[in-house]
Amino acid sequence: MNMLTMLLKSLLHRSVTVRFPARPPVSQNYRGLVLLDPALCSGCSMCAFRCTSRAITFRATKTEYKWSYDPGQCTFCGRCAERCESHALSMEQACPPVYLASGGLKCSYTMQRNPPAPKPAAVLLPAAETLGANPAAGGTQ
Repeated sequence: MNMLTMLLKSLLHRSVTVRFPARPPVSQNYRGLVLLDPALCSGCSMCAFRCTSRAITFRATKTEYKWSYDPGQCTFCGRCAERCESHALSMEQACPPVYLASGGLKCSYTMQRNPPAPKPAAVLLPAAETLGANPAAGGTQ
């Protein structure tokens, strides 16, 4: 008898689930997909180091580096964005879109590595100036 009353209640009351296209509102500090601004990325790879779920991978060569992100592996902990000193990483405050295939939201960026700044050339002084041209320094004239 208990099962019949439960079935009748389910049939008479409306559904409490959200239909597929609609999404429930998210809270203010919701952490969604990780977003990268390639213009700000310094290539330090700390985001990949901090990612415990291995959702972020980083490959570097002498001339370029490749940053990849797979939301299917991400736990949305936010450790990568917290550690990014150049503020290139941020997290969306919206639910991720629905995807049907594995790796459907995976994204990657290939960025050119900036060449190191050239070191300033050492200024060479003529021999006369270096050998006692300054009487205050104890040199002779």
